[in-house]
This record gives sequence, C-alpha cells and structure tokens, in this order.
Amino acid sequence: MAALASLPPLPPQFKTIQHHLRTAQEHDKRDPVVAYYCRLYAMQTGMKIDSKTPECRKFLSKLMDQLEALKKQLGDNEAVSQEIVGCAHLENYALKMFLYADNEDRAARFHKNMIKSFYTASLLIDVLTVFGELTDENVKHRKYARWKATYIHHCLKSGETPQAGPVGMEEENDVEDSEDVGAASLPTQPPPPSSSAYDPSSLPPGGYSGVQIPPGAHAPANTPAEVPHSTGVTTNTIQPTPQTIPDIDPALFSTVSQGDIRLTPEDFARAQKYCKYAGSALQYEDVSTAVQNLQKALKLLTTGRE
Repeated sequence: MAALASLPPLPPQFKTIQHHLRTAQEHDKRDPVVAYYCRLYAMQTGMKIDSKTPECRKFLSKLMDQLEALKKQLGDNEAVSQEIVGCAHLENYALKMFLYADNEDRAARFHKNMIKSFYTASLLIDVLTVFGELTDENVKHRKYARWKATYIHHCLKSGETPQAGPVGMEEENDVEDSEDVGAASLPTQPPPPSSSAYDPSSLPPGGYSGVQIPPGAHAPANTPAEVPHSTGVTTNTIQPTPQTIPDIDPALFSTVSQGDIRLTPEDFARAQKYCKYAGSALQYEDVSTAVQNLQKALKLLTTGRE
C-alpha cells in the first residue's frame, strides 16, 4: 500500500483522538480497513470538536486527504464500500483483540502487549460508532477493557501484582491520560507459539470454543473465553457445554410474506443487523443467541414488524 501523506502536528483540542490516530498508523499495513475506519472516526469526532480554528481546519483537511487516498486504494474492498461488511469486520477484529487480552488476564500473564490489546480493543469499539449506536454488549466490553487496561497498567507501574480475571471495578483515571498505555506498538511479526504477544492472524477465524468461564460481576456478561493454548501437557478432552435452545415460534415455518407488506430501508438494515448478530453469536458457539436473532430477522422480513 502506498505511503500516506503525513499529518501536521495534532492540535491540543484533538487530544481525545490521538490514540485512535496512532491505532490507524499501526494498522496501515496490518489491516488497512481498520486503519481507514479509525481515521474516519477521528475525522468525524474532530469535526464535532472544532472545525473552525485555523489549525484544526488544516489538520482535518490533511486527515481528509488521507481518508480519500485510503478509500481509493481500498475501493474494491467490500468492508469499505458496504457499511454492514465494514461494521462486522471491525467488530470481529475488536472482539478478537479483547479475547486475546482477556485470556492473558485470566491466566495471570500480565505484560505490555496484553494491556495494549485491552486498550486498543476499547478504542476500536469507539470506532464502531461510525456505523451507529453501540450495542449494550459493546458498551460493556469497552468499559471493561478500558478499565482493565488502566488497572493492570497502574499495578505494574507501582510494582504491585494485578488480580487476574474480573475484580471489583473502580472508577479510576481514564487510561487515555496515560501516554504509557497507548505508546507500546503492536508486534509486526507473528509470535512463536509460546509467545504471549498479540497478533490477530494467530487467532483462527471463528475458532472460539463453547467453554464459558464465569466472568464475574463486572465483566461483560458474555465475555468469551477460549480454551488455553496447548502447553504440551496432556489433558482430558473438554466436552461441549450443553446449551438451552430457545423455543421456536411454529408460525415462522409457515409464514409467507404477504403482498401488501412494504419493507422500508430501515427494516432491511435492522434485518441485516440481526443476521450479523446471529453470525457473531455462532462464532462463540452461542446457539441460543443466534436462533433468537434469526427469528427476529425472519419475523421482520415476513410481517414488517418486530
């Protein structure tokens, strides 16, 4: 990918988007789609903060040039040309990063890359707002990830040993105020199998297990938990966790869309979101949530009502 023109110095007014822009730079080669949406979020947020001050206008103009160059380079990529695909791409990437950090935390493997991954996951959930309002699930993941990054960073900085897994969440200084947390760069090379360094390509797509570790009172209710990586020690085979499948409305099997049903663009968008949520649930082998969302989509498409 061709190098992007550099930006002028960041105006003080735009301090709140500095880490989003840094995340964009880190992903220019790793995942240009993520980089594009991070810049789009920064652009939209910056416009709301200050679009009149000369230094801010100059900065936003250069940022717009970067966005246009990226969009031209990624013109054939559906994740840029179609919002529903882009939203799913970004959300999946953020959840993989969250999952990696959460597993490291639960295993009491505390290190800078894990802190960085928690924090970056929270930034990417911020970026999801370019597609609309966040789901309650993503709001909880963002709050938990940002708090965890702050908590572990402060513990390591003061020489304390963090408590692994979910603990009592306290209101602390926002991690955005700490340059140390956002400063570490993500590794550019895939780590060896024994390494704890984060690399999204090392996570198999859709390879989450059905094993659920109780997340505790302050972790997101459906925080995913992967089976720990193999350490060479033989263990018993983990059996799939039994799941309760919700009752399916029999009427849905015989429902045929009536000729007078007129679906609006908003109806189609909501149906697409339900299908997307179902797909995300299946990545975590959450059959119940997948079935519920598919039923909502089918009812909406056949009746025009939710």
